[in-house]
Amino acid sequence: MYHFQKLVFLFIFLTSCNSGKLDVIADLPKSLKEASAVEKVANSELLWTIEDSGNKNNIYGIDLKGTIVKDIDIKNSSNIDWEDLTSDKQGNLYIGDFGNNSKNRDDFTIYKVSDLNSNETKAELITFLLPNDVKPKDFEAFFLLNNYFYLFSKENKSSMLFKVPNRIGKHIAQKAFKFNLKGKNLKITAADISEDGQTLVLLNHDKLWKLTDFKGDNFFEGNIQELEFDHNSQKEGICFKNGNSVYITDEKTKGEGGKLYEFKLN
Repeated sequence: MYHFQKLVFLFIFLTSCNSGKLDVIADLPKSLKEASAVEKVANSELLWTIEDSGNKNNIYGIDLKGTIVKDIDIKNSSNIDWEDLTSDKQGNLYIGDFGNNSKNRDDFTIYKVSDLNSNETKAELITFLLPNDVKPKDFEAFFLLNNYFYLFSKENKSSMLFKVPNRIGKHIAQKAFKFNLKGKNLKITAADISEDGQTLVLLNHDKLWKLTDFKGDNFFEGNIQELEFDHNSQKEGICFKNGNSVYITDEKTKGEGGKLYEFKLN
C-alpha cells in the first residue's frame, strides 16, 4: 500500500566518525575493473560481486584474498546495467539490473540465482515498472526485507524509496518514502540490512549512513548516523560481515581503488 512521507528530518542525528578508517582486506582481481556490488550469501564461504553496464552477464565468487573462486555465466540474462546484489536466508542471490543513468529505461529486472555451484545457470526473473506518475529514476542500491525488495533512487537531493515484492513475474513498484539525508554527496550507490533487520547501511563514495531504531519499514524515522571515510573513491558495494562491521568494495579508477575493505560501524 502506497504511503507517501513528507521530507524526513525528524529524529535524524548526523554524527561523524572520528577515524573513518577503511581496512584493506584484499586487492580485487585486475579483471574486475568495475566491481559494482558485494554480497555475503547464506551457505557460501565466498563474497559475490558483479560488474555493471557493458560487462559480462556473470557473477563472481571471491575469497578474502581477492581471488576469483567461482565464475558463473547467467545464460538467460542481459547486463543492461547491473548495479547491486542482495540475498535471502535460503542462499538465493539477486542481481539488480536497474541502473538508468541516461533515464531512458522504463522497465527493470531483478534476477534470482539459486545455483551458485555450476559454471553456468539460468535465473528466474522479477520485472517491474515505476508508477505512471513517477519520472524515470536511476537505481544503484537495494536490499531484501520481509519478502520485499527496497530500492533507493540515486539523486542529488531528495531521493525516493520504492518496494517490489519478491515474487517471480511482472510488478508495478510501490512508492514508499520520499526522503532527504541533508548535506553534500547524497547519491546512494549501495545498501544492505543486517541479518536481524535492525540496522540499515547506505553507501556513498566518501561516507555511509547507518540507520537504526526504526520501526517496520519507516527507516528514516529512527536514528541516522553519518560515518565519513578517510578517503574518497568510487565505492559501489556494501554488505554486512557481522553486526558490527561491513565489507565495502570500490571500482578501480585512474590506478586507485579496486579493493575489498572492512569498515567497523561502532
